Amino acid sequence: MATSRPLIGVVADVRWIDGQPFHMAQEKYLNAIRLAAGGFPIILPSFGADLDLTEMLDQLDGLVLTGAISNVEPWRYGGPVDSGCEPYDPQRDSTSLPLVDLSLSHEVPLLAICRGFQELNVALGGTLNTHVHELPGRLDHRARYGAPLADQYGPVHPVALAKGGVLADLVPGTQEVMVNSLHWQGIDRLAPRLTIEATASDGTIEGVRVTDAPSFALGVQWHPEWEVEKSPYSFALFRRFGDAARARQQRRRDGSR
Repeated sequence: MATSRPLIGVVADVRWIDGQPFHMAQEKYLNAIRLAAGGFPIILPSFGADLDLTEMLDQLDGLVLTGAISNVEPWRYGGPVDSGCEPYDPQRDSTSLPLVDLSLSHEVPLLAICRGFQELNVALGGTLNTHVHELPGRLDHRARYGAPLADQYGPVHPVALAKGGVLADLVPGTQEVMVNSLHWQGIDRLAPRLTIEATASDGTIEGVRVTDAPSFALGVQWHPEWEVEKSPYSFALFRRFGDAARARQQRRRDGSR
């Protein structure tokens, strides 16, 4: 595909509508990639093992794992089968989870958001808390369904940024940011390859990076894609990801990785 913008893959959710499967991605992620990262979004169908994932990644300059209504199937990280975490999206799991390791080994910049943040942890050997709001001392991080979208996605609590981390470096001098909260699962055991980048006041891990990644590889539990152009911090996050994608694009054009 001929374009001056870096190509950013977006793993699709699979939704059943009128008895048929649709592979789709929400516009807010596509717009954030276009407006803030400066990339061109490409929706990747969730065909799992039926796709040559390596060949697909070789054509991309970045990868985004988005949020979703569905949750990662608990058996994939040793969780209880009857945990009441429906709905699931096994086709997305079978696509996004192997893509994590492949993107890292192929030095494809990776940005993981909400469900994608949880996928990143699971793919690298971590586990999830399936009902964070039921844990002693934890905040209720769930979405306020029924409220206007502007309220659902409005900032509700601060996260502390790890000193010297990538998230703290996005806007120099920033020690914490106010974020929205629309999740009811979260990281339990942190994957060995991940370093904590942001934490909520109740101890919930809100941001991570892949410690040994040769390129940009970061995940956040909140939704920075929402009205990204109105938040200097969120814009800076997507812009940093876009910069890494442009570097990858140049390497591809030069005939290297």
